This record gives sequence, C-alpha cells and structure tokens, in this order.
Amino acid sequence: MDSDDSELGLGGAGELGLQISVENAKGKDKNENSDSDGEFDDKSEDLLPWMINDVRSRCVDNGGSGSHEVKMDVNLNLRLSGEPSSSNSSNIATETENFDRFDHDMQNKRPKVHSFSLDWVTNFETEIHYLGPLHEEVDDENLPDSSVTLDNAENKNDPLQMEDSGVRMDLTDDLLHMVFTFLEHMDLCRAARVCRQWRDASSHEDFWRYLNFENHYISVQQFEDMCQRYPNATSVNVYGTPTIHLLAMKALSSLRNLEVLTLGKGQLGETFFQALTDCHMLKSLTIDDASLGNGNQEIVIYHDRLHDLQIVKCRVIRISIRCPQLETLSLKRSSMPHAFLNCPLLRELDIASCHKLSDAAIRAATTSCPLLESLDMSNCSCVSDETLQEIARACRHLRILDASYCPNISLESVRLQMLTVLKLHSCEGITSASMLAIASSYMLEVLELDNCGLLASVSLELPRLKNIRLVHCRKFADLNLRSTLLSSITVSNCPSLQRISIISNALKKLVLRKQESLKTLALQCHSLQEVDLTECESLTDSICEVFSSGGGCPVLRSLVLDSCESLTTVSFESTSLVSLSLGGCRALTSLELKCPNLEHVSLDGCDHLQTASFSPVGLRSLNMGICPKLSELHIEAPLMVSLELKGCGVLSEASIYCPLLTSLDASFCSQLKDDCLSATTSSCPVIESLVLMSCPSVGPDGLSSLHCLPNLIFLDLSYTFLVNLQPVFDSCLYLKVLKLQACKYLSDTSLEPLYKGGALPALCELDLSYGTLCQLAIEELLAGCKNLTHVSLNGCVNMHDLDWGLNSDRLSEVGTFYGSFDSSSSSSLEPNRLLQILNCVGCPNIKKVVIPPTARCFDLSSLNLSLSSNLKEVDLSCCNLFFLNLSNCNSLEILKLDCPRLTSLFLQSCNIDEETVETAILHCNMLETLDVRFCPKISPLSMSTVRTACPSLKRIFTSLAPT
Repeated sequence: MDSDDSELGLGGAGELGLQISVENAKGKDKNENSDSDGEFDDKSEDLLPWMINDVRSRCVDNGGSGSHEVKMDVNLNLRLSGEPSSSNSSNIATETENFDRFDHDMQNKRPKVHSFSLDWVTNFETEIHYLGPLHEEVDDENLPDSSVTLDNAENKNDPLQMEDSGVRMDLTDDLLHMVFTFLEHMDLCRAARVCRQWRDASSHEDFWRYLNFENHYISVQQFEDMCQRYPNATSVNVYGTPTIHLLAMKALSSLRNLEVLTLGKGQLGETFFQALTDCHMLKSLTIDDASLGNGNQEIVIYHDRLHDLQIVKCRVIRISIRCPQLETLSLKRSSMPHAFLNCPLLRELDIASCHKLSDAAIRAATTSCPLLESLDMSNCSCVSDETLQEIARACRHLRILDASYCPNISLESVRLQMLTVLKLHSCEGITSASMLAIASSYMLEVLELDNCGLLASVSLELPRLKNIRLVHCRKFADLNLRSTLLSSITVSNCPSLQRISIISNALKKLVLRKQESLKTLALQCHSLQEVDLTECESLTDSICEVFSSGGGCPVLRSLVLDSCESLTTVSFESTSLVSLSLGGCRALTSLELKCPNLEHVSLDGCDHLQTASFSPVGLRSLNMGICPKLSELHIEAPLMVSLELKGCGVLSEASIYCPLLTSLDASFCSQLKDDCLSATTSSCPVIESLVLMSCPSVGPDGLSSLHCLPNLIFLDLSYTFLVNLQPVFDSCLYLKVLKLQACKYLSDTSLEPLYKGGALPALCELDLSYGTLCQLAIEELLAGCKNLTHVSLNGCVNMHDLDWGLNSDRLSEVGTFYGSFDSSSSSSLEPNRLLQILNCVGCPNIKKVVIPPTARCFDLSSLNLSLSSNLKEVDLSCCNLFFLNLSNCNSLEILKLDCPRLTSLFLQSCNIDEETVETAILHCNMLETLDVRFCPKISPLSMSTVRTACPSLKRIFTSLAPT
C-alpha cells in the first residue's frame, strides 16, 4: 500500500496502465480451481477482458483525462473450495507484488468462511422434488464474480480509501454468511443460483449440519452424496421418506458425528437396531409411526450414549431397551404387549395409550428404573393400585404422575410422598376416600381431578399446592382447601357443589360461575382481588359477610354477583372494593354500600329494589332509573358528577349529598316533592343541568330553591302543572336553556317577564311545544326575545300565522315597544335577531309563514314546518337559511324562496305543482338536495326541467324513479 499506486491507475491522456501479468493470473486461477468441479475453468479467461473493457468504458465516461483516474482492486482468485495457500501467490508476477500483499492483508481482516461447492446438486436436483431446478449453470459473462470490485476515486494517492474499499469487499462474505443463517435449506438452494459468491456461501457446512428431508422424496444415492459432502452433519430427519431403513443405515455408517436421528412412516429392520451401536455420538433417536422388525422377533435397542429415545405409534411384538445413559423414553401409543427396560438412569417414561401392555408388564418396566421422576401412564386401563404401590416403593424420586383414564385405580393404599404433579382425569375409582392418599403427598403442587364422577368431597391441607382442577364432577358437593401457596382454582360444571372453604395467601382470582347449588362460601384469602359468582342461584345474603371488612378478603377489588336470584338484602362495607355488579338480581329489595373507593356499580335488572344507600362511595356517575320500585335513596358521593333517577316513579324520599354533582335527571319522579328538591339543591350547589320533566309534585317552593344553583344553565320543566314561572325568573339568572313542553296550565301572560321585563337575559333556547299559549303571546315572545337562538313551537294549536311582515298599524296593536318593520327609520334601529333554529312541526292551524328581510333573521339556518296540514303560503327571504322542511304540508300552494344558501329542501307529500317548485328554487343557487316524493302534481319525468332551473342540484328524490 506504500508503493506507487500507478500500477493500478490510469496513465495520462486516458491511457490505461494495468500492470498485472495476465498469464500468471490465468495460471493462478486454473491452479486454484483444479480441485473444484471445473465449471468455471474456461470462463476465467474471458473474465479479464471483460474487466478491462469495463474499466475503459468508465474512463471514457469520466472524460478520459488524467485527472479522473480509477483505482481497481482485482482479485482473480476464483476459489471454489478450501483455503488459499501460500504457493498459489508465488505464481503471480513480481510486478503484482503490492497487489498480492494488499490482498493478503485483506484476507487477514476477518475469519475465513470455508466454502463448499454445491456442484453435486446438478444431478441431485433432478430427483429431489422439493429442491427443483435450483442450480443452473452461471454465465460468468453476464454474472461476474463478486470478488471483482471497481472503485472510482477522485484521489488515487489515498491509501486509506483503497483499504476501506478492500475491507468493505472482504466483509461481504461474513455478512452474507450471517444472513444465510436465517434461511431454510430450500431457500439456500435458491440463493446458490444468484452468483458464484452466493453459491459458495450457501454451501457452507454450518448450514447443512441438520439434513432435513421430512416428507420429501430422496433416493439412497442422493442421500449418500449428501452425507459424503457434509460428513460433519449432526442431525438427520428422514421421516416420511421412502426406504427409511436404507437411508437410516446410510446415515449411521456415513455420519460419524450424528447426534439426532428422526425417522418414521415405514419399516425398520433388525439390522438397523444392530447398527445403532456403531454410531457412538448418537444422543437422540425418534421413530414415529413405523413397524419395527419383521413382526415376529424381539427388537433390542442397545446404545451406550443414547439420552433420548422416542418410539411413538410403532408396531412391534416385543421390545428390549438396554441404554445405560438413557434419560427420556417414550413408547406412547405403541402396540406392544411386552417391554423390557434396563435403563438405570431413566428419568422420564411415557407409556400413554399403550393398550396392549399388561399390568405386570407395566409394573416390571417401571420398577426397573429407580431414578424415575416423571411417568405418564394415561389410558393404560389395566393399571392397578398394586402396580402403583410397587412403583411408589421402587421409584422414590417420582415427582410427576399422569394416571388419567385408568379406571382401576383408587389410590387408597398408595403413598407417593414426593409427587409434585398428579393428574387423575376420568378415573372412576377416585372417591373421597382417595383424598387420604393424596394428602400424604405433602410436596404436591398440581392436582387435576376432572370428570371423576364418584368424587363427592375434597378436603386437603397441602402446604405447596398451587393449582387444582375440578371440572364435570357430577357428585362433587364439598371443597375444603388449605394451602398458603394456592394460586389457581378451576371449578366448573359441578351441579352438586354446595360448600366451598378456601384458605390461601396466593390466590388472586376466583371464578365459580354457574354453580347452581352453591350455598356456603368461606374464604380466607388475603391476596384475593377478583371474584366472579355469576349465576350462583343458591347463594344467600350471608355471602355479604365474606366480602365485607373482616370477612377474609381484605384486598378484594372486583365482585360479580350477576343473576344471583336468591339475594334479597345486600350490604357491603369494604375499603378495597372498586367494582360491584348485581345485574339480574331480581329478588333484591334492599342495597346498602359503605365502600368509599367504589367506582363502578351495575344494577341492571334489579327491578324490585326498594331502598338503596350509597354512603359513602367513590362513584362518579350513577343510574338508578332502572329501578322503578325505588322509594328511598341515600347517596353520599364526594366525587359524583352525574346522577340519573329517570323512571323512579315512586321515589318519595331522597337524600343526596354530592358536592361535585353537575347533572341531575329526575324525569318521571312523580313523588318527588319540594322539600326533597330544596335539600338536594342545598347539598349539590354546582348543578348545571336539572331535569324535572313529569315531576308534578314540584311547586313554587321547590323552584324558589333553585337560587342555590348559581351555575344552573339547563332546566327542563316539561309536562308539569306549573302555573307561575316567576320563581324561575327570579332564581335562575344565568339560565340558557328552558324547556316547557306540554305545560298546559301556563297562562298567556306567564312569559311576559321574558319579553317585557328582561328576565333571563342569557336565555338562548326555549321549548314551548304542545303548549296552549295564544297567537298574540307567541308573536310578542318572538318579537321581543331577540336573543333566542333555538325556538320550538311544535304542536301549538293556537298558532295561526307566523307573519313577520306586519305593517306598522298591526305592530302598534301588538305593542309600540317593538316599532314598525316597514319604517326605515325604526328598522335601522332594530337589532338583528339571533334566531338560528325554528321548529313548528305539527301546528295544525298555521296557514301562513312570512319572513321578509325586514324581520332581520340573518342567522336563521334551519326551519321545520312539517306536518302542518293547513299551511298554504310560505314566503321566506333568509340569506343564511340552509335547511327547510315542508313535508306533509298537504295544503301548500304558494312557495316563494329568496334563500341563496339553501342546500336541502324537503317537500314530501305536498300538493304543490312543478311550476311553483321551479320558480321557488330559481334563486337557490346552492341547493343540493330536493325531496319531492309522494307529490301527486310532480312527475318524475319532469326532473330535467328542475335540474335546468337549479344546476347545483346533486340529489333529487322522487316517488317513482331516482334521477
């Protein structure tokens, strides 16, 4: 790197100076490829001219001047296998000494990756289906070797740049090797087709230590070729391949480092098991779904170093296993009547579903393994208690036992003191008497007793028990558990269960759903946080003592008692309870909660609740409207902001202390009186919304107490018998919304303080629907209260006209206070109306609606006059009207619209004709939606003329066909 760089640079005037001996380079290339498949021997001769031409072309692109010199790092060592030797470098000419030294330094910058050629696959690929045509011949002219790197540099005298370039090129193999570690064999074969470098990298033996041909076709010759090329493979899987016996024999004889062998779905002869002894490194053998031997002789498996043996679902007459180092053995689902074991170090044995093994055979096999720790004998129906006794005596280290589906065992005389896991699913012999034997296993941690049909009671005191399962035990009635470490209990579908007693310091969640017979529950669980007793129909009121303070669950946070229909009086006093659900408790009549941290309560379906006390609670909202029989209510909730009593029709006594309450809905509380309302307003001073709809017992005294609510902005007194609204005008100075629907006892002068006395100056929304005010009172109200933005006059039978175009004489009759709309001098002094929404739905006597510009309704955006059957004339001049509904106005004849911003016009079931509609919408330049369905005088075929009259229309709805 310290020598002159001109050896690899360009001469002046664009001349290319490449002082490398081409002949020696060719010789070196051929020498290094002599041990390979020879695929690229003739290609390298054509590679160098290609490189020189490529460099010339780059020089021409750069202008060919001496100032644009090119450095070129060339490595012509097209190695396909093996390490580069020092003798190869001696073949290079002396003028390339600096280049070789650079290449040598470059090679020492990383651990070399030993490449193995995949040329064997040219024949192998045609027969192995899962590989397919992966390795095709690589054309070097079109796909150059990646070891050739061209680097254009502005400064040819920068050795660090050349060194960095070499490092980047050199690290490519290492990085590629790292990436290829994530590929499967099939992907590696595909990658080998990309280029020479990828072929070498993908053939590295690190990727082929596990030869997996599971469920794929491979011939013996192909497999032998694989074993020869990768003799260091440690794992082979030929499960589901043809001729597994021959392939397994080849693996045993060719792979001396073989540690894991998996095979199955075929037949293995006796010679295979004899050859196992010669494979000294084998540690794990798996045979799945195979026939062993010829079906008559005994199969002997002998190996000194075998640690794991899996013979699953195999067919054999007799098997003998002599493996002194064997630790794990599985004979699961294998059909063998005899099994002899000589495995002194065996720790795990699985003989599940070995139906042909006799009781004596199982006893002999298991007792010969004194270090046995785990035994799975499930579905061995012939196992008896005598066998378990022998196992308990011989295998004193046994910790895990699965004896599920063994109907002949009862465990009454068996003592397995070191057991930690015991599974007894569907054991018909397990009864309450078996619990004495189980109790002797003081190390027991997991106990499963599902489907033990004769089990009536479980009473255990096991200090280490953590998990117990009792599912579908039809006679199970009593559960008594004492274990400080108990953390999981699964009890389900035990229809006879009546009593449960649990003592535990680790249990956090208890779920006992649909235990219809459960009556008694005793808990001493200091870590219990969640309890679900849904549909435990037999639980009585005594359950409240369990979950109250001092009941044994001091940190309980969530309690679900949904559909516990035997509960009548519920009383909880707890400082930890956060959530309580009593949905569907239809027999509940009394509820008392003293839970200061309670945040959520559900009372859906408690339709017989009569008295309720929440004092104190941490609730933020409460809905008692679903309790129609509630007559007495006491609430002390310092954090509550919303209370709904809608529908509590018999509520007569209510004590509500909620200093942060902002919304109270007492709709249809017909028994709520003035004293109750006064007490509530006094204790809840920040109420902003108060709904007293259909509260006929509220009178002037109650309304006078509203002065205690300085923040009140919404008041609903609809459907009441009020006669005088003066208490409202005097007390609610900041009221914004007042609803007086169907207040039929109000006189025509009841609202005079609004438009004559200036009462409720902040009022912007007024609802007088279905009232009895006369025409004059309505006109005076609309003329005088110019601050109203929302007015509803739905169903007002005394309203005949809405004509704001009256002359000065008529206005003088209404009141000189308002002045004349026609007088230019007076109109200029009139303030603009703030009205935005006006609803006059279903006013049967209204005939005429006229709103001229002099009415100054510049903010009116929505007008609804639908269902006004006698309405004949509508004349509107509103510059900001967007929505107009005249549907079902059957008498409508005259329609004049000067509404340039109208977007929606509804004329359903109107007798208006086409010409009137076209004339009306002529100046509605922003109209988008027109609804003329069920208009008998408007034909759907004439909609084209309507579109011509109003080009902005996007949607026209007709009764026959949309257009």
